[in-house]
Amino acid sequence: MVQPARSTGDVRLHKRMAKSDLFLLASSILLQVCLALFLGHAYDMRIFMATGYLVGTGQNPYIAQDLSAVFHDSGFKGITTLGYFPPWAMVLGLISLVTFQLIPNFLFYNLAIKLPVIAANICLAYLVVSILHRLGIQEKTVHRAWIFLLFNPFLLLMSAAWGQFDSIVALLTLFSLLKLSEGKIAGPALLLALAISFKPTPLPVLPVIFVYLAGRSIKNTLSYFAIFSAGVLLFCALPFVIFGWSPAPILQHWDFHFTVGGALSFMTFLEYTTWSNALPGQLWFLGWLWMPALGIAMVIIKGGVKDFNDLVKKSVALVMVFYLCRAWAAETNVVLVLPLALILVSTNELDRLSLAALWVLPLTFSFFNTSLAQLLFPSLPGLMDRLLKFAGEFSSARYDLRTLIVVIWLVAGWRVAIACLKRVKVKPEMIPV
Repeated sequence: MVQPARSTGDVRLHKRMAKSDLFLLASSILLQVCLALFLGHAYDMRIFMATGYLVGTGQNPYIAQDLSAVFHDSGFKGITTLGYFPPWAMVLGLISLVTFQLIPNFLFYNLAIKLPVIAANICLAYLVVSILHRLGIQEKTVHRAWIFLLFNPFLLLMSAAWGQFDSIVALLTLFSLLKLSEGKIAGPALLLALAISFKPTPLPVLPVIFVYLAGRSIKNTLSYFAIFSAGVLLFCALPFVIFGWSPAPILQHWDFHFTVGGALSFMTFLEYTTWSNALPGQLWFLGWLWMPALGIAMVIIKGGVKDFNDLVKKSVALVMVFYLCRAWAAETNVVLVLPLALILVSTNELDRLSLAALWVLPLTFSFFNTSLAQLLFPSLPGLMDRLLKFAGEFSSARYDLRTLIVVIWLVAGWRVAIACLKRVKVKPEMIPV
């Protein structure tokens, strides 16, 4: 059947909308580039810059060195080493080779390190748009989701400004879930292995995938986890052999996240009451609390994970359980669940208030945690020091307010987790398996 031709008015409207979207995209990129150029977390960016320089010059990034003469900054004298597996170190080394080694400009290097993160932010927005189109969501809702990811203050501050790469992890994880729902095995397994090799925060997605595949095919389940295991070895272990790096510093501190407490977690009061983030000896078991919590959550979802929506929903549930039961949780890690929750809101599986809580509360926490003040490190270090000194004068009140925010976060977080764990009536699959 011949489709009726578009009216002149429809064509003009379509062109105006296309120009408007192009302007929004360009504005988001420009905004992120400006944030990336002038801002950067005082602790994390020093480590990333030092790591890139060491890898780019053929040195071991897991051995601390005095690089104050290289960067003309005394803050690089006692900097600690990278705490992540090699993939991010390799990315930083490549960036250093093509930027800092050629143009040793501090701010330009600061920007260059964030470019993969900015690219991930943009790709994440378009991946969510593609998924919502496949799910048959109204164009108005899809467009709002796109704008949300392009301009969300929390996402942009944690990534383009702060310099953390959780959006890369979120992109790989979401793409892995999408491909898995389409019946692929090898690709999704390697994508998730790569995501976890960057940061282990998507680990709770594995039980969801196990339940999803086990209900369909034992053969595919075994294949997936065999390929995933090989991918983890490939991305996490092989680079140590290839580059001759010693993994001893990582192995010596393998239990770091099991022995510290604080930040955006139920143990946030620890830093306030003891002025230390080390778990007291008698409370050592709290560092392992997330393991039985995930076990209980897995029992709840053992009835089956049906379709793509269910994959996303149960992944949000288990990741939130993981975060809420960890003794230490950084606010940047919440970026992983943001696009997943946005999909659930767009498909009416989650309410908008829950989505707002997932980014407003961590952002507010960052303010009282002085994380936002520390973003001035690359361009205005003097102002940063003055702001931190000023915040120190109100440390008691600031810690009280920070603890209150965490309490609200815990209540809101469990509300999201429980909502995503609830069993609902089966809906028709809109993404084929």
